[in-house]
Amino acid sequence: MKVQLEKWYRPKFDKEVIKELSKKSDIKGLLHVTIFFCVLLVVAILAYLTWGTWWSVLWFFIYGNIYCFSNPIWHETGHKTAFKSKFLNELFYFISCFMAYFEPTRWRYTHFIHHGNTYSTNDPYDHEIEYNNDIGKTPLKFLINIIPFAQLIFFKSSIAYEVIQHAFGVKTKIMIDSIPEKVRPRAVLISRIFVIIWLLIIAWSLIIQSWLPALFILLPHFYGKTLHKIISFTQHAGLARNVKDHRLSARDIKLNPILSFLYWRMEYHCVHHMFPTVPAHNLKKLHDHLNDQLPEIKNGLIETYKDIIPALKKQNLDPDYHLPILLPEYQGL
Repeated sequence: MKVQLEKWYRPKFDKEVIKELSKKSDIKGLLHVTIFFCVLLVVAILAYLTWGTWWSVLWFFIYGNIYCFSNPIWHETGHKTAFKSKFLNELFYFISCFMAYFEPTRWRYTHFIHHGNTYSTNDPYDHEIEYNNDIGKTPLKFLINIIPFAQLIFFKSSIAYEVIQHAFGVKTKIMIDSIPEKVRPRAVLISRIFVIIWLLIIAWSLIIQSWLPALFILLPHFYGKTLHKIISFTQHAGLARNVKDHRLSARDIKLNPILSFLYWRMEYHCVHHMFPTVPAHNLKKLHDHLNDQLPEIKNGLIETYKDIIPALKKQNLDPDYHLPILLPEYQGL
């Protein structure tokens, strides 16, 4: 596994400011996850109380879309910046990985490569973004993720299918490319544990003859990814591949306070890639500190997608196309 962390563009910054912004906090992390899970619980209760009526469809849709924001919890705890405590980071890392259908070992290693080789189509390969490196299929994959239950129809494109493959000992390309051989047995073991839990949930639903266990635990990943996917797709879509400047391959955008909270401030994705040890609650301050060296920030999802959609159309015809980003001192790739 080759990982190249050198030669990335580094902005000018005040070391004392970065040191201060890099401080972690158990209190802020616990406050965040407490609010998140309390809101999730309230919506779950409303979905349960309205079960058997059309109102339950609404509440389960809301529940699923909140549930899938467990993904940012996985991400932040994976960076060990959600909490100061190693134990809390590991605990919520495994909880949120299960909620997001992410086998923890696989994603720990692929995310490391993702940061060292963002949007790379070369060796090493950025599986977190590129997957099959087929730009023409990107819009289809996006739609499959945002349409409720569409991934059940295209199950082989889901991350759950990869977990099942690993559980049966299949050495996928992602495993071969990204996971060191000595820890592959752990990835297989945890994948098997995940699959066993999924089967137990299915059995629970069958025994009590109710969809509720599956809807609350197993299926949110398939019916509730709409909002999270619409936001997370903005991280890199339409931007440059195989460059060593995160300003060209990742973007910062502005979100409203509610979405920003759910997304754990990852809308400031460019500066997160520049300084991945800075906790999410300080990413806006980090952006402000580096603002004069960054591209113009987009205000909200609509303005951002006005750039992304035309770029994807052009990339479908020309894989080498990417959005031209105006940088303060930009002098060409």
